[in-house]
Amino acid sequence: MSRTNTNPVSHPFLLLLVLFAHTAMLLLVMLSFGLTVEVLKLACIVLISDFIGAIVLQFVAQEACTVDTVLLLVLGMSTIYQSCFGGLEFALKHYIFGLIAFLMCQLSYVLVRNPYRAEKLKPLWYGCFFALIATIFFLTGSRGIWIDLGFITIQPSEFVKPVFVLICASSIRTQLRKSELHGWHFVPDNLMLLFCTAVIAGLQWYCRDLGSLPTFAAAAGCALLLRFRYLREKISVRLMIVLIVGVIFVAVMAWHLAPAYVQDRLHTDIWSDMSGSGYQQVKALTAIAEGGWFGKGAGNGTLVNVAASRTDIVFSTICEEWGLFTAIMTVVLVLFLPAAILTVPPRSYYHSGLALGVAAMFMVQMTLNIFGSCNLIPFTGVTIPFISQGGSSMLSSGIMAGFLKAAQAPVLTGRSAAQLRKGGRA
Repeated sequence: MSRTNTNPVSHPFLLLLVLFAHTAMLLLVMLSFGLTVEVLKLACIVLISDFIGAIVLQFVAQEACTVDTVLLLVLGMSTIYQSCFGGLEFALKHYIFGLIAFLMCQLSYVLVRNPYRAEKLKPLWYGCFFALIATIFFLTGSRGIWIDLGFITIQPSEFVKPVFVLICASSIRTQLRKSELHGWHFVPDNLMLLFCTAVIAGLQWYCRDLGSLPTFAAAAGCALLLRFRYLREKISVRLMIVLIVGVIFVAVMAWHLAPAYVQDRLHTDIWSDMSGSGYQQVKALTAIAEGGWFGKGAGNGTLVNVAASRTDIVFSTICEEWGLFTAIMTVVLVLFLPAAILTVPPRSYYHSGLALGVAAMFMVQMTLNIFGSCNLIPFTGVTIPFISQGGSSMLSSGIMAGFLKAAQAPVLTGRSAAQLRKGGRA
């Protein structure tokens, strides 16, 4: 086996940045609440977790330290946020799911770090995809998306995301396997991707939950464009016109045929219905305005009393208590997770597909959450990866972070390793 050994970012330096950032946040918490037992408890747990994480990362491939370290930073920040919203109480459940997400990142990395083995498992990914779809359809109740087990609720649709990213990933070998039907040449893998996308769209329409559909559409669109790029195929002007007209037609039809609840969100004036359908967005906008650049202080916000303040409008909650500047920096850090692979670019086409799919998912999710909170688009109810409270979302995001890590530090074998030593690409 062969493995890349270069990493332009110093591992100890990154860990020092993590400790510095968390310590600075904890000092601000101390200024707001004083030196109390709860503050010391939060500080000890976060800082000890940083040290343990640093020790664990010493046994992990150093080529992937950027993704791991940024993930460690974001999870610690998220735990501090969730523990301080509206008052100080350690967010134990959120912290535990963060630990599990970090573990899931390591497991998914091991699973897909060899692109050839991962691609051979694609029939398994298809099986998992349709099993999850069946679970949503039959076990979540009447057109719902949640499974309530009493002590915990599970959202199967969140786990569809990493499986769908695995389906989106492809290689040149797959694209060269073309079939013919009545003189029409096509790639079966591409048709399966389009079919899975259509299944997701149909299921979300049925479940009355179209908010996360753009994330799947973005991942599928990026995957198809990347597959064209693999083969250096040129898209004719006629095909481009057909595609543009098709996208416009679908958008117009979706606009007119959208369910009543979607139409209501599209046409609601939140300021004329401040106590009804516009309540959440009005409160979210007010919180951003009152927080200003540097916030009211940890625990001094009131948006926490509004539904979904820790999940769907968490950006506004951070703005109110920590300030718009801190909220923007948090978003940049989450975006740095998919951007971190640029320090060591993917060395296989399959991993390029994985990285692009995760990047599309993360970016669109955050855009929908932030723009919805700011009333730039209708309220969608999607989360910010790793920042919003939620077990299923946290675990799903952890799995996808492992894909990024695999793209940064792949394990290549056989001919691919020889190509890698010569500076080629597997």
